[in-house]
Amino acid sequence: MTLIRFLKSDGSLDREVEAAEGDNLLDVAQDNGQPLEGTCGKCISCSTCHVILAPEDFARLPDASEEEEDLLDLAGNAQRFSRLACQVTINGPTMTVRMPA
Repeated sequence: MTLIRFLKSDGSLDREVEAAEGDNLLDVAQDNGQPLEGTCGKCISCSTCHVILAPEDFARLPDASEEEEDLLDLAGNAQRFSRLACQVTINGPTMTVRMPA
């Protein structure tokens, strides 16, 4: 199991949940009341599931696809460690996920 820490946009802790390694981050977030829409149904055609990961979690992930990078360019408040939650597979002992402002 992986401990997921969901942070509010101000960096304060919202909640901690456990997820199975290999689960999709958008599914876990939505199942736990996080404000992510995922309007496109994981088709990489929107940025309504934009999140900001802790640097060490970001580094463990495979590089974003060109399609994901293009959408992140359009996302509000995108940062170096931004990803689309629909494209993130849970891995590692912990993950820290902050909602963008």
